[in-house]
Amino acid sequence: MKKIGIFYGSATGTTEKTARRIGSLLGVGDDHIFNVANTAPSKSGDYELLILGTSTWGNGNLEDDWYDFLAGLEELDLRGKEIALFGCGDETMRDTFCSGVGELYNRLVNTGAQFIAPYDTIGYNFDHSAAKPEDALEAYGLLLDDVNHPELTETRLRGWTNLIKQQA
Repeated sequence: MKKIGIFYGSATGTTEKTARRIGSLLGVGDDHIFNVANTAPSKSGDYELLILGTSTWGNGNLEDDWYDFLAGLEELDLRGKEIALFGCGDETMRDTFCSGVGELYNRLVNTGAQFIAPYDTIGYNFDHSAAKPEDALEAYGLLLDDVNHPELTETRLRGWTNLIKQQA
């Protein structure tokens, strides 16, 4: 498997907990899991596969710590790298559920990186999300709602990380 770096932004700890669980399922040690609040974007250069995670706030915004890190990532040449996305959200935010994932995708799609591991949204009920194109069967990555559907989280995490293992 490729060398994996996991990068997350977390205001309440939920996305950090999820990043660490993903790391555990993929065999990625804590020394390769980074909070974007105190990590330089250039750190991504050490990895072949970047797993990026965010929560969604307000009107579908990224977690605040992402903005500077993401601006730096956009400046890098990410050709030859793979990116897998995950997001934590609340489906009761029916028009913005996990939209932070969509913002990550939209801002990084032109960097030359290849996106892997799109994932279904089965079990969630929402009207719109920037993380899932209207006509698509899958979101850009793994979407989780541990608030309203904690019973789905472990199965979805295992399914998504298995997909990464197959694709990476």
